[in-house]
Amino acid sequence: MNYFVIGDEDTVLGFGLVGVKGSTVQDKEQAEEAFRTALEDKDTGIIIITERIAELIRHLVDRYLFTERFPLIVEIPDREGPVTGKPNIREMVNVAIGIKL
Repeated sequence: MNYFVIGDEDTVLGFGLVGVKGSTVQDKEQAEEAFRTALEDKDTGIIIITERIAELIRHLVDRYLFTERFPLIVEIPDREGPVTGKPNIREMVNVAIGIKL
């Protein structure tokens, strides 16, 4: 199972340093292309995508986030930090399990 990262230049470069393939994107069309490329590779088990890029292609991300089994989609903050109003991973886990970590 492989990882694939989609995001800004810093994010893709950082993940690339540890061997994760990815695509640097700057607009909706590039994001859609990168997402489809990641999906076409049947060895891709986890797609890591920055929150701001995911918002550009929310309709595609949500389709796989809520209805498909694989790949797993993980949204992360980019170099500008987390998107305002979006819960962080700790908050989501607290809500999911009902225990404050």
